[in-house]
Amino acid sequence: MNAVDFILAGMLAAATPFLLAALGELVVERAGVLNLGVEGVMAFGAVIAFIIVYHGGGHILAFLAAGLGGALLALIFAGIALGFNANQVATGLAIGIFGQGLSALFGKSYESLTVKALPKISLPILSDLPVIGGLFNQDIVVWLSLLVTIAIWAAFAYSKIGLVIRAVGENPKAAHAIGYPVIAVRFGAVAFGGMMAGLAGAYASTIYTPLWADGMIAGRGWIAIALVVFGTWLTGRIFLGACLFGAVSLMGLAAQASGLDVPSQLLACLPYLVTIIVLGVISADRRLLKLNGVASLGEPFER
Repeated sequence: MNAVDFILAGMLAAATPFLLAALGELVVERAGVLNLGVEGVMAFGAVIAFIIVYHGGGHILAFLAAGLGGALLALIFAGIALGFNANQVATGLAIGIFGQGLSALFGKSYESLTVKALPKISLPILSDLPVIGGLFNQDIVVWLSLLVTIAIWAAFAYSKIGLVIRAVGENPKAAHAIGYPVIAVRFGAVAFGGMMAGLAGAYASTIYTPLWADGMIAGRGWIAIALVVFGTWLTGRIFLGACLFGAVSLMGLAAQASGLDVPSQLLACLPYLVTIIVLGVISADRRLLKLNGVASLGEPFER
């Protein structure tokens, strides 16, 4: 398998943790809330899922528990930031640190242990195509994440709940005036974002890299937050951005396998370097950010 085949075959799986977490954060930010604790929530979901799978609980139970744990941790953030109008940036950072601390505590006795990942599901005919065939040979969670992406896009584009979330994020006072429960909608959005981050962590620890190591999330939560800005709060662009970062994260492995004489540390930092460059480019286009941005993002709401 050459480098191109390797990257294409693994791109969607590598993108899935970024994509799930970023889609959750998209819903949170569309509701006008900025949660910077995604990294810690992912780590918390990852350790919960790993422990359950390791003790024979199965992947379904592991993902359910990770999603619930992520939602509960996010609701702590919501209770402080929305219930008491605390600074959302500071609260999110505190929750992120708290989640990472819990993951280190619970995962200490599982360090370097492994679990069995889920098998891959191939699409007939398509998986046999040259070069791109690997794209159609993925595990069930990858396929479900694609369906979730379409569902979230459709919800924002065509459903009432999507319209309500967007209204609450754009002008919460106007939304409140016409009868929408702004705080309740934001609580629901934050819980959904936490659930998605927990699922992203579960995928990272039990399927994509089925082992436990402290710090294994390795900045994926921060990249997921950056992806929302990179995608200018549009679902399709976030999906493409996740695929880009998934491919970039595999380039280092492909380069090492091909014998390229480049320091491994430099290759490992490629996703973060790309994040900085892309955010710089996107931030320079004020018109694009203003066109698709959320007007009340990070601003507290008082009745």
